[in-house]
Amino acid sequence: MRKTTIQFTIELDENNIPDKIQWDASDKPDHAPSDAKSISIAIWDQVQKNTLRIDLWTKDMPVDEMKRFYIDCLGGLGQSILTSTGDEFMASETHALCDRLIAHIRNQNSAKE
Repeated sequence: MRKTTIQFTIELDENNIPDKIQWDASDKPDHAPSDAKSISIAIWDQVQKNTLRIDLWTKDMPVDEMKRFYIDCLGGLGQSILTSTGDEFMASETHALCDRLIAHIRNQNSAKE
């Protein structure tokens, strides 16, 4: 059986706020750790029938990039829903939510100008 690993290394400041996030994977073409500003991990606990979540971001992650990160995560979930379950309605609704959130961000940015 083939095995692969994914590893996250988080450097924390004196207040336990992430200063630096790095990730590496055994299958990654570049065998050096890569920097990241944010991670979001969801794990299904089959015993408790719920989701365990880890959401971390560095203190210098810009808010506009954080919003885009979560929209990208939602869009990826929409595709995963379609691939894993074949539920076109759920996938479509998830993508529609992403479209509304993108419009919301554009409206916010227009209001700032």
